[in-house]
Amino acid sequence: QVQLVESGGGLVQAGGSLRLSCAASGRTFSSYAKGWFRQAPGKEREFVAAISASGGSTYYGDSVKGRFTISRDNAKNTVYLQMNSLEPEDTGVYYCAVRRSTGYATVPRAYDSWGQGTQVTVSS
Repeated sequence: QVQLVESGGGLVQAGGSLRLSCAASGRTFSSYAKGWFRQAPGKEREFVAAISASGGSTYYGDSVKGRFTISRDNAKNTVYLQMNSLEPEDTGVYYCAVRRSTGYATVPRAYDSWGQGTQVTVSS
């Protein structure tokens, strides 16, 4: 079982930036696709970004395209989410997830392991 730990969340003003990290345990980390999701109070978990096992393919939710970048460092067993031009609507708990497949997916049910989440709050 892969274990995931997110970090890097916090409070930032609108227009600012944050970089989230997700450190994973497990020797097969490099074989799996990764994703980031977020959940605001009272709302369903929303797809943010995903990256294939090799890192060669990425995909983004419409609301974050052009502002967020997902990347991974397999040597460090870590996936990142660089978030720029943050907006109050980006506020929520951000979760990273691992999918036991090389290809990415955009729905939560396609992922097998989840981190505990990190809070991101964007003030206006």
